[in-house]
Amino acid sequence: MSQSTHKGISRIDCEQKRMHGWYVRVQFRKQKRAKFVSDQKYGGKEAALQKAIEYRNRMMEELGRPLTDLVVVGTNPRNKSGVVGVRRTVKKYRGKNGKVYLNEVYEVTWNAGRERRGRTSVSIKKYGEREAFRRACAIRRQKEQELYGKPVVGKWADVLAKLCAA
Repeated sequence: MSQSTHKGISRIDCEQKRMHGWYVRVQFRKQKRAKFVSDQKYGGKEAALQKAIEYRNRMMEELGRPLTDLVVVGTNPRNKSGVVGVRRTVKKYRGKNGKVYLNEVYEVTWNAGRERRGRTSVSIKKYGEREAFRRACAIRRQKEQELYGKPVVGKWADVLAKLCAA
């Protein structure tokens, strides 16, 4: 099986089984979809590829995955904040006097393009727990908007509502 230049679409050419076509796979949030698009059924290699791209885009839309060639992360059981790309951590920094200080923050990360990662943090000491988390979520949503054209649908609103209600 060889990769195409289209994410989630691979070429299958198996002479022994007389199987020629494109294999489409989409996975998002623990759900998987797959389909084989035969050259013979759709009138040739190029026509089958176009049909495979249509199927892939439809599957991505059904699963709620943004239509992008970039890597999109779904939910992760290691994420304690409940929001992808937002985590609570402790940062070390050195003051003007040379002493090392610790600052609790919400760190926000996002894809800033191919093989690049953006990162910033919001101080809990400066803004308080709720406001720092709210600001971190707002930054993450803004970056999703810039990258994908719309925020990725997730549990962030539920988590934020629970935190603000407490």
